[in-house]
Amino acid sequence: MSAALIFPGQGSQAVGMGKALADAFPMAASIFAEVDEALGQKLSALMWEGPADELTLTANAQPALMAVSVAVARVLQAEAGLDLARDVAFVAGHSLGEYSALAAAGAFSVADAARLLRIRGDAMQKAVPAGEGAMAALIGVELDAARAIAADAAQGEVCQAANDNGGGQVVLSGSKAAVERAMALAGERGVRRAVLLPVSAPFHCALMQPAADAMREALAAATLNVPAVPVMANVGAAPLTDPAAIRDSLVAQVTGTVRWRECVDAMAAAGVTRFHELGSGKVLSGLGKRIAPAASFSAIGGPDDVAAFIAARG
Repeated sequence: MSAALIFPGQGSQAVGMGKALADAFPMAASIFAEVDEALGQKLSALMWEGPADELTLTANAQPALMAVSVAVARVLQAEAGLDLARDVAFVAGHSLGEYSALAAAGAFSVADAARLLRIRGDAMQKAVPAGEGAMAALIGVELDAARAIAADAAQGEVCQAANDNGGGQVVLSGSKAAVERAMALAGERGVRRAVLLPVSAPFHCALMQPAADAMREALAAATLNVPAVPVMANVGAAPLTDPAAIRDSLVAQVTGTVRWRECVDAMAAAGVTRFHELGSGKVLSGLGKRIAPAASFSAIGGPDDVAAFIAARG
């Protein structure tokens, strides 16, 4: 019986996230204080009090989600005796969640992860002028068919598969007109639904190259240790422990496809039977149940979830 820790990405943020955890556990409160100090901003106040539209801004949402995820991980280590090297086979995170996974596994300090995600969020926001890019979720389609739709819709513009989320959900990203053409094509080709996503930029496509360049520079200057357990990387859907390879993967991830379905499949194939989603929400647990129905998924975000995790460990 092997376990993996998984960490959510953008879209899982919610006003109030992490507040009960910080109130219940000094260890969690210290993580939020560390992130506030690293960013020179009371991000915790924004997380707990809002406004929601400000929390949703990419440059805020990314470090905020990481803070909650790592706070949960540290509480499990302190309160439940969780030892990553002994108890966990892999860590993995969806997009920005990969930074949460690496921080939880000791590859980055929490402060460095927060600063890197602030740079990443700012750079992704600035890479494409507002209104010029778009993302759309195609529901009821496999990756190869979605890629074919994207290629036919591009017509000289950018249109790529950004996320292969599993369960027949693939997200396309690119130039607004190309993504709109892809949505129309999807309907013609029998895709069940195509939904325009409320995002501020077209993530994980070639239009993000300026952000990838910014992250190459930022990551080169950051201290990166060997993680306590392998990270199942988004772009390769393969486990990494080498800091240089992790750096390269994080740069490639900015413009590359998040191969989440393959990541979960690979962990399940390696013997993982229990997946614990640490942080805000339960998006990855929902996706995971469709990708690996034989495995169990639990979402741990607040004190009650921590108590349930401790009880289950006996």
